[in-house]
Order: sequence, then C-alpha cells, then structure tokens
Amino acid sequence: MNKKEIEAEIEDMKADYTRLSADLEKLAYVGGNSEYNEKELERLAEKISSLRQQLQKQKS
Repeated sequence: MNKKEIEAEIEDMKADYTRLSADLEKLAYVGGNSEYNEKELERLAEKISSLRQQLQKQKS
C-alpha cells in the first residue's frame, strides 16, 4: 500500500469506529447485547494502529 491508500484506509476505519461507538452507546442505553460492537471496536483500533505504524515506516 502506498501512503495515500493507507491514509484513506485509516479515514474509513475511523468513520466505522465512530459509527460503532455511537451504536454501542445506544445498545448500552437500551440494555442490548453489545459484545459484537465491543469486539469490532477493538479490532478496528488494532487495525488503525497497525496502519499508522506502516505509515510511520514509510515516512522514515
């Protein structure tokens, strides 16, 4: 992946993270099952971190 592709992927994942975070808040409010959202948020956070590391390596 080149720099622009990585940056675009990060932005997409950040949008997904924001959406899932809002969904999680709603589920918590109504007492719904939030396990999937919690796991997905963790996965997205790890992926974003990994992509940021790749981006840093390319800048070096």
